[in-house]
Amino acid sequence: MSNQTHWESVYGTKSPESVSWYAPHLLQSLHYVRTAAPSKQASIIDVGGGESTLVDDLLADGYQDITVLDLSRTALEVTQQRLGSKAADVAWLAADMLEMELPAASVDVWHDRAVFHFLTTDEQRERYVAQVVHALRPGGFAIVGTFGPQGPEKCSGLAVSRYAPDELHGKFGAPFELVDTHTEIHTTPWGAPQQFVYCFCRHHAQ
Repeated sequence: MSNQTHWESVYGTKSPESVSWYAPHLLQSLHYVRTAAPSKQASIIDVGGGESTLVDDLLADGYQDITVLDLSRTALEVTQQRLGSKAADVAWLAADMLEMELPAASVDVWHDRAVFHFLTTDEQRERYVAQVVHALRPGGFAIVGTFGPQGPEKCSGLAVSRYAPDELHGKFGAPFELVDTHTEIHTTPWGAPQQFVYCFCRHHAQ
């Protein structure tokens, strides 16, 4: 089964509130985005945004240049329906971010909660980082959240990689200055605790 088929199946058979990563508001993500992008004209991309509510809160904050990218077209359609007429204010990309090419130096803030930890080979991780470096403007910010060292070893039936903050930042390497890290316990809809780690990094101006 391809990754796209897998995620179409997940989003096609489960409601947004019943998946393990669901949260009514991504408060840490919002905090970092607001810190990284005081201007409401900042270009923000939510990678793996799917059915996430982050886009709802970014729109409510007044941000005007938001892109949501996800492998699953079904997930994007669910969010578009939830937003109603506001969906027209967002750019939607149904694509594999490892394979597509975003315009160079076009993004001020790259946000990813729970995509990077599904990349389990060095080749995939290096391709991901290359995509971030390509898309971010010099001085732009990357916000990446993954399972922490005590997090699950699998999610939705797929193996994941788990990271301590220094390990996660180490995968991004020299082009990125570590601004802040955060470790939190996310509670799934059925009450199970999951450890998440965030790294908030700045792309060095060249």
